[in-house]
Amino acid sequence: MKFTLSWLKDHLDTSADAATVAAALTDLGLEVEEVADPVGRLGAFTIARVIEAVPHPNADRLRLCRVATWPAGPGGPMEEVQVVCGAPNARTGMVGIFAPPGTRIPGTGVDLRPGMIRGVASNGMLCSERELELSEDHDGIIELPGDAPLGARYIDWAGLNDPVIHIKVTPNRPDALGVRGIARDLAARGLGVLKPQPRAAPAGRFPCPVTVAIDPVLKARGCPLFAGRLVRGVTNGPSPVWLQRRLRAIGLRPISALVDITNFFTFDRNRPLHVFDAARIAGGLRIHPAAGGERLVALDGKTYALAPGMMLISDDAGPESLAGIMGGEASGVTAATTEVFIESAYWDPLTVAATGRALRIGSDARYRFERGVDPEDTVPGLEAATAMVLELCGGEASALAVDGAVPDNSRSYGFDSGRLKRLVGLDLPEAAQRATLAALGFRLVGDRAHPPSWRPDIQGEADLVEEVARIASLAGLQGVPLPRPAPGVARPVLTAAQRREGMARRTAAALGYSECVTYSFIDAAAAALFGGGAGACRLDNPISSEMTHLRPDLLPGLLRAAARNQARGFADLALFEVGPAFSGGEPGEETAMVAGLRVGAAGPRDPHGSRRAVDVFDARADAEAVLAAAGAPARLQVGRAAQGWWHPGRAGTLALGPRVLAAFGELHPRVLAALDVRGPAVAFTLWPAAIPAPRSRTIARPALRLSDYQTVERDFAFVLDARVEAAAVVTAAQGADKALIAEVRVFDEFAGARAEAQLGAGRKSLAITVRLEPRDRTLTEAEIEAVSARVVDKVARATGGVLRA
Repeated sequence: MKFTLSWLKDHLDTSADAATVAAALTDLGLEVEEVADPVGRLGAFTIARVIEAVPHPNADRLRLCRVATWPAGPGGPMEEVQVVCGAPNARTGMVGIFAPPGTRIPGTGVDLRPGMIRGVASNGMLCSERELELSEDHDGIIELPGDAPLGARYIDWAGLNDPVIHIKVTPNRPDALGVRGIARDLAARGLGVLKPQPRAAPAGRFPCPVTVAIDPVLKARGCPLFAGRLVRGVTNGPSPVWLQRRLRAIGLRPISALVDITNFFTFDRNRPLHVFDAARIAGGLRIHPAAGGERLVALDGKTYALAPGMMLISDDAGPESLAGIMGGEASGVTAATTEVFIESAYWDPLTVAATGRALRIGSDARYRFERGVDPEDTVPGLEAATAMVLELCGGEASALAVDGAVPDNSRSYGFDSGRLKRLVGLDLPEAAQRATLAALGFRLVGDRAHPPSWRPDIQGEADLVEEVARIASLAGLQGVPLPRPAPGVARPVLTAAQRREGMARRTAAALGYSECVTYSFIDAAAAALFGGGAGACRLDNPISSEMTHLRPDLLPGLLRAAARNQARGFADLALFEVGPAFSGGEPGEETAMVAGLRVGAAGPRDPHGSRRAVDVFDARADAEAVLAAAGAPARLQVGRAAQGWWHPGRAGTLALGPRVLAAFGELHPRVLAALDVRGPAVAFTLWPAAIPAPRSRTIARPALRLSDYQTVERDFAFVLDARVEAAAVVTAAQGADKALIAEVRVFDEFAGARAEAQLGAGRKSLAITVRLEPRDRTLTEAEIEAVSARVVDKVARATGGVLRA
């Protein structure tokens, strides 16, 4: 929404400058995007007189002008400069606009400098309208009246010294799409006094020959009120200079007096109007829903095919206007128009919005109607526009043609002055709050507040508090600590699950991962890769084709993020995410997950050649570290991952019996190719909810217990089937005596062709170290041998292995 300072002052009696107004608007919630002050663009251009204009000695189409300027302003000393000018109308004695050296010309973007043109010095420029961005006229330089004040700034004399303010209007504030509504807010803030709005009522000289009728279907919802007046004997020439300047200032192109008047009221009081050439209307006007298949050539020159239900204004010959959005070309006004029908109506916001979106057509009228205009201003706005048409274009007006009535949007809400303190923290007297609401147009009856018709956004008691708070200004709020429910240090409020997720985040970040927050919605193909994509997880109304399903795992989002980073040259990545994954669309069908992804190399290049690609052991180490931080037991069983997105033979699980806590490993090449990720890529996924709760509720670590007795280590080498996993041997050995055995570690493997040649086909040798750590006494040799025998027996039973001779 754009408006000029002088336009604002038509509605607001204030002496505030543009900067003060802009600061107040932003504080009121109408954020100022820009304040364009013409002084910066046109302040250097002054009124000057051409003393003499003679032909250029070296060019036929140029003239050499002696120009009288007054650098110090009117009344100061005159200074004569020489200017080479190419305008055909440059002549002796004319008064024009002079730009001294150092001035930036807005229309060309050129910074003027003294120079030589065809061998003659030139010190400045005499300007055309296009060079000052006043119009597209470039046929000659601007010629001013002889009584124009010499030496004065041109913008001061021409009335162009009018700052333009551009504000961002939120969808809930349609009243701020008119200068009147903005002035009302500023007056309520105390920045001036809102001027009364004159009520025009032009007399109807004759019955309106154009009848109007609303289809009964639309009266209920669509168009409850339609009004119009015919004015005959008009002259549709150019609009006056003041109106053209205002429209140009806000970025609109002046077209003709009748069209410019409708544009003026659209921005002045948020009242969109439309004018029909009455001579082109066949019979009366009918407001009705489209049957479907009608075609309308709109004012933008495009042809629109209408769907059933779209609102139309039609005459006896067919559609003439797309209701609330844009008029038709056939009945548009031209310079030859002598009879005009002015239309003002209230259109349903939802219907206008749906039609505009379906046809992909935008206009200032649609922008306002779909947000909500003041229904009670339908007829007064028409009367004001009719008065301006009579003033600027002449003619005589008919009586009103009206069908329907103003819709009843009356409502009221309870007013409680104490809610301001409770909801916002501001402490204002009740009288001040009531005065604020009254200044905004609210009607207060006892403890009930009735919103004005131009504020459809007021829908509850909290909105009353918001209005009082924004007018009073939230800038003065002081921070106040919240009261404690009880004295002393507050008890922890995080749940066990929240603490686990927090520790998982801290640990993953400490391991070098960067946290990601990806969408819970992914495409069907990615969901299918990770065991999802079922109908229960499909969205009925997805926002895009890439967000059609709930994610079954966090890895698809991380892999997509990795692919985007690789496409931008980042090959080595470590990403993690904490969030939900979904097995269905019902409550309870989601599971908290922690997932990490490493891609590329494990470290940077160095002169020692230590750089290597990430592998499954990196993923396992990271998974174990995060599990340990989240409170998982130290001893977990390692199994093989079964899901199809892991690489066969290069992935595993960490479990407590049948309960799987995490999965880790390399990702399947098929998955990487489908998601455009260049490997190697390893990952881990863990489920915090599967981690058993600690037996002790204390958050402190237990005391460190060290044995005072000598530890003992024994080495064992077993001959096994080549398919036996080392983890099976380690687990069996640990189970021989859980109290004494502190650690079992693999330190050697002899496998392959040489091993089979010595040990037999399909055999291998695996060597482990078993560490015994007594707590109450030094072990005797007999006790050590007994434990060793149990180790051999356990391994033999679990794996079929025998001690190597």
